[in-house]
Amino acid sequence: MAQFSQSDIEQIEKHGLTQGAINQQLDDFVAGFPFADIVAPATVNNGVQEISDSVFSDFYDAHADEYKIVKFVPASGAATRMFKDLFEYLSTDVMNKTTQMVLDNLNKFAFYSELQTFLPANPSNRDVIECIITNRGLDYGHLPKGLLKFHSYDDYAATAVAEHLSEGAQYAASNGVVNIHFTVSPEHISGFKELLQEIVPIYERRCGVRYNIDLSVQKSATDTIAVNLDNTPFRNDDGTLLFRPSGHGALIENLNDIDADIVVIKNIDNVCPDAARDDTVFAKKSLAGMAIKIQRQIFEYLRALDDGNANMLDVKEFINKYLGIRAGDGVNVRDVLNRPLRVCGMVRNTGAAGGGPFWTRDMSGNVSLQIVESSQIAPDRQDILAKGEYFNPVDVVCMVRDYRGQKFDLPDFVDPQTGFISEKSKDGRPLRAMERPGLWNGAMAKWNTVFVAVPATTFTPAKVITDLLTQAHQQSE
Repeated sequence: MAQFSQSDIEQIEKHGLTQGAINQQLDDFVAGFPFADIVAPATVNNGVQEISDSVFSDFYDAHADEYKIVKFVPASGAATRMFKDLFEYLSTDVMNKTTQMVLDNLNKFAFYSELQTFLPANPSNRDVIECIITNRGLDYGHLPKGLLKFHSYDDYAATAVAEHLSEGAQYAASNGVVNIHFTVSPEHISGFKELLQEIVPIYERRCGVRYNIDLSVQKSATDTIAVNLDNTPFRNDDGTLLFRPSGHGALIENLNDIDADIVVIKNIDNVCPDAARDDTVFAKKSLAGMAIKIQRQIFEYLRALDDGNANMLDVKEFINKYLGIRAGDGVNVRDVLNRPLRVCGMVRNTGAAGGGPFWTRDMSGNVSLQIVESSQIAPDRQDILAKGEYFNPVDVVCMVRDYRGQKFDLPDFVDPQTGFISEKSKDGRPLRAMERPGLWNGAMAKWNTVFVAVPATTFTPAKVITDLLTQAHQQSE
């Protein structure tokens, strides 16, 4: 157990943490986290369902006004990685493929008009790139993706935030109100508020809805302590402890604070222009319609259990068929049914890095459907990873109330053994960092889970700047 000074203790408590929590983190650094026990990839007819008609979408349209719906958008990430190659060009003066592609296609970017206001006459390549990513111009290399202009239209350019407003009006409206919650970093709150103040009235008129928009930041109490390579607490040059944000898994706390019946999750950079959105809207409504139908059946079974007239064979068959759990004879069906529910869209895997749907076995021997990241898979099990047919695009519909109408306490359903440790550096010194179980994998490990195949056209992220040049992002008309 580490020894902490009085100033250490004050720093820990100021973060909203306790000595006990920090000592547990230090123990986790020593012990490490186990790899996921993968049984098999989830495939069609074995964990992944297909939607062939509009039954679920129509059902959602008929019942959406009965629910409070919130669109939840993790938007705190900076766009620095999006411009990695451009920064490399500025630091080395060596042209690379990405930078050349940007220079060759400047007029195709939604930010081109604004960029021109910063450029000198006859700009050099360096002038252009500096005006895109540094404070000499747009400063895009230091802004969050949400504030970047993604798409061009006839008379305006839309930021990623604006596209989420437009998209939300198409599938997240209930009784004419669209609730959207963005998680942002503290240093960019003012930028988000300024943008929203400008565009919300415009989109309310354009879409015929009223927006109710909230912002939150990742809680400092979810930060984790950094350690040296020998697992002793890492200290800054001034002797203070170093705490680091513990990844998007910490956002389960933000999600838990939302007052809603249905929460729809989608990443900030996964948006497309209006003209290319039909598949996205249909898929999201279908996922939500399926979630409502499954939840209603769960509630019916739970009430039957309360009344003592449940058909246990039917209940177990339903659990095995629809809830992503292979329940044995000794399963407590009430515990299984009375959990949050998530219905997750999955796209065909075309080689993108990231997680996917798998059947996994927990430490108690229970087999369930989980989203598993590649970092959670042991080196000697990579063959199973390679057999995975689907990729997780983070397209999730969450049902977060129980059958009595009470909000679930979502942190109760986290699997703490699904965090991971990585090596980082600070001021040139190596350190080990800990990330909490990811929001859509370990943080939801104990939810009931349904995976549904959705079209690849619903997944149009902008991970690097040149992604905005793809056909999916250029369909503005």
